[in-house]
Amino acid sequence: MSQEHRQKSGFETRAIHAGYEPDPTTGAVIPPIYATSTYKQDGVGGLRGGYEYSRSANPTRTALEGAIAALEEGERGFAFSSGLAAEDTLLRALCRPGDHAVIPDDAYGGTFRLFDKVAVPWGLTHSPAPVDDLDAVRAAIRPGVTKLVWIETPTNPMLSIGDIEALAAVAHEGGALLVVDNTFASPYLQQPLTLGADVVVHSTTKYVGGHSDVVGGALVVRDQEVAEKVGFHQNAMGAVPGPFDCFLTHRGIKTLAVRMDRHCDNAERVADFLTSHPKVGTVIYPGLETHPGHEVAQRQMKRFGGMISFRCTDGEAAALKVCERAEVFTLGESLGGVESLIEHPGRMTHASVAGTDLEVPADLVRLSVGIESVDDLIADLEQALD
Repeated sequence: MSQEHRQKSGFETRAIHAGYEPDPTTGAVIPPIYATSTYKQDGVGGLRGGYEYSRSANPTRTALEGAIAALEEGERGFAFSSGLAAEDTLLRALCRPGDHAVIPDDAYGGTFRLFDKVAVPWGLTHSPAPVDDLDAVRAAIRPGVTKLVWIETPTNPMLSIGDIEALAAVAHEGGALLVVDNTFASPYLQQPLTLGADVVVHSTTKYVGGHSDVVGGALVVRDQEVAEKVGFHQNAMGAVPGPFDCFLTHRGIKTLAVRMDRHCDNAERVADFLTSHPKVGTVIYPGLETHPGHEVAQRQMKRFGGMISFRCTDGEAAALKVCERAEVFTLGESLGGVESLIEHPGRMTHASVAGTDLEVPADLVRLSVGIESVDDLIADLEQALD
């Protein structure tokens, strides 16, 4: 698909066709798995298509990177072996010891651990701020020192909503770049680069891959200068995915739109059920009008996603019991797969922030609502709660 045609095409068309043309030799409509580490050169330095070594580039990875860039409407995409590998590469590419970053005050536990336990000893400092409070983010920025304002929207697991367009203006005012972790929304529901963000981060393990069978990460950038820095560090650091992982992730992209619509349909029904249950205190879902970020989410997201968090009125013991009793909802970490998952963030995905300002409530349960029959999901939660 040509660049011009890509820009005119709808999301679903780009998800299926962008990044790859049918193989000119065989006509294969799906990118082959190029299980090779190196490539024959036609004379010294005579590279075929620019390929010399699969850490630097691999045709299966090239197809995936082209597809994810097209979906996020960015200048260039980069695939990594995990979401955290993508994040680490970005920090090394854009920051130096002595620099500062602003992060969410309810960031994903793995992101916080990367900043606090890996980047801090390297010399990068950070300050937490609520993504839904522009004044707090502005106050956390140190002009000339802050290089990145890093947000999630929705956040994990509290589902706070940041106004991407407004946050981009605040970050740029302070001389920083805005990085948006778009994992919870997926490119189908939200394209941060079109709203002024500079870099988009994904754990492609989640909705992009969508089938809980591959771990991966991605960065998409909108500026060529940033792309060159990230590209250099991707190759120099080498945290790249293998061709089979790229194949699986790219295959997931092709059904992203239809899957996300079903995730959203089911999540809306589940959220409505939970709001009326006597053993549920607060239901946190951007699609509910009671959510403080509902209007912003409505403005910048196509729909509200498949993630729901809720608090149990009977405290932590009740939250743990719900997680243990669920049957259709599988007790497990991660999210975004076709199957529904349930977890206790305080003891599972966010255990690394225990005892810090980012600690999550002990009575909190997080759901990744899958694409099963929604009546079965509701019945399962009903028996688990009762």
